[in-house]
Amino acid sequence: MTTREQHPTLPSVAADASTDEIVKPLTRDGGVIVRNFLTREQMNRFNTEIEPPLRTLRPGSTHEDGMVAAFHGSNTKRLTNLVTHSATFRNEILEHRLVHEICDRIFLPESGTYWMTTAQVIEIGPQSRAQMLHRDLENWFPFIGMGPSGPEVTLNFLIALTDFTEANGATRVIPGSNRWSDFEDRGTPEQTVPALMNAGDALLFSGKTAHGGGANHTRDEYRRAVAFALNPGYLTGEEAYPFLVDMEVARTLSPRVQRMLGFRSQYPTGSPGLWQVDYAELGDHLGL
Repeated sequence: MTTREQHPTLPSVAADASTDEIVKPLTRDGGVIVRNFLTREQMNRFNTEIEPPLRTLRPGSTHEDGMVAAFHGSNTKRLTNLVTHSATFRNEILEHRLVHEICDRIFLPESGTYWMTTAQVIEIGPQSRAQMLHRDLENWFPFIGMGPSGPEVTLNFLIALTDFTEANGATRVIPGSNRWSDFEDRGTPEQTVPALMNAGDALLFSGKTAHGGGANHTRDEYRRAVAFALNPGYLTGEEAYPFLVDMEVARTLSPRVQRMLGFRSQYPTGSPGLWQVDYAELGDHLGL
């Protein structure tokens, strides 16, 4: 039987908190808000970089499956391939100290490596319905049946680029759902709490945590965020970055970001290497 605990709010910590101070509530509640994850200046630069492609993007989904289209949202924009669109994203956000400290702590002991599954700007427009509740690990079906005892297969960083309010569609989370015994149980909207954030704050949450984008009840507010998720190197991600990101851009990136994007081989625990060329390092083959 599923054990459900009610939490009035999500825990929050400052961006200069230690890894232990962040991992503890993340593990306990399934999510934690990190205040001032980005500076105002970084947000301004990032918004300037992604504004042109975001402006030309039509809201709604192009997916043929009706359920997936509903999941994406009829008045929601999702801008992908942020590595190409934004120098701030690839050179600063992906190099953020906490991204690697947290992922090293969560993924390395169990999996040995990690890379990025997707990164996208998500902008929920006015009069949008709430997204269906889900867990991000559902991308990899077998882990649903493993429940809370299974490995951590994805961590999601959701950075608010506008203030997140209950009215404009703040992401809703069920704290503690990462420890429910039955992961086929996604919970109900009544069990959720809103991730109320100022622009620049980030919600860090587990792939085991039930959540969903909130309803935007406003008439003229757009709730904008950048979400990027990471998963162990033995799992396939959503975005095929080596086919999206130009090699000249890839050459400017640090080795660890190149590996996060699939321009270098993966070495999960117990494996002699994955994503290789003739059993050798992909980065060498690419001249990196």
